[in-house]
Amino acid sequence: MELLTMAFWTALLSIVVIDLVLAGDNAIVIGLAARNVRKEDQKKVILWGTVGAVVIRVIATLLVVQLLLIPGLRLVGGLALIWIAYKLLIDEKKHDISAGNQIWAAIRTIIIADAMMGLDNVLAVAGAAHGDFLLVIIGLAISVPIMVWGSTMIVKLTERFPFIITFGSAVLAWTASKMLVEEPMIHSMFTSTVLKYAFELVVVAAVVLVGLRMKKKKAEAAKAQAVRMN
Repeated sequence: MELLTMAFWTALLSIVVIDLVLAGDNAIVIGLAARNVRKEDQKKVILWGTVGAVVIRVIATLLVVQLLLIPGLRLVGGLALIWIAYKLLIDEKKHDISAGNQIWAAIRTIIIADAMMGLDNVLAVAGAAHGDFLLVIIGLAISVPIMVWGSTMIVKLTERFPFIITFGSAVLAWTASKMLVEEPMIHSMFTSTVLKYAFELVVVAAVVLVGLRMKKKKAEAAKAQAVRMN
């Protein structure tokens, strides 16, 4: 993908948005892992823990970018990403990450937890990059510092402005739809540009509308249960 083209900047923006929207989990992990370390060592834990996590994530993303070139895997990846976008909308995420009291224990906790929780990020970024390694590196280089030093702000913003999560879910769904139409096994079905864009729009709308509807139902059910318990 050539630099300074609309396609490049659109893909880069998608990667940054995806990383930031999915950064809530990672931000909480970083905070929990660093909280029991001495205050003067917390910045060191956050810095080196994040460096380790980023290295693993870059390697994992580049491997996935290569795997997505295999026929059929874009189809699987696109469907998996649609599910991730849907779950992002409806899930109330809980975290149970124990913090290490020692510096290296806390750093190890951040790296391991990020690697275990980073599948959605890796798959989404790989899909948005369309096989371009440079996009992967630039996207992570931009979003990771924001995620680390702005982690508390990200969490608070998503809680205060839920539409950020909805927007992020729509970006994920759009990325998934693009992966599906680019899958060699079914690419011939989307020779018409109008059909291609219509399909992408339907996927995004379906994920957002169904997700918001299910989230509303879950909230109503939880409210009804709370009333019964009182």
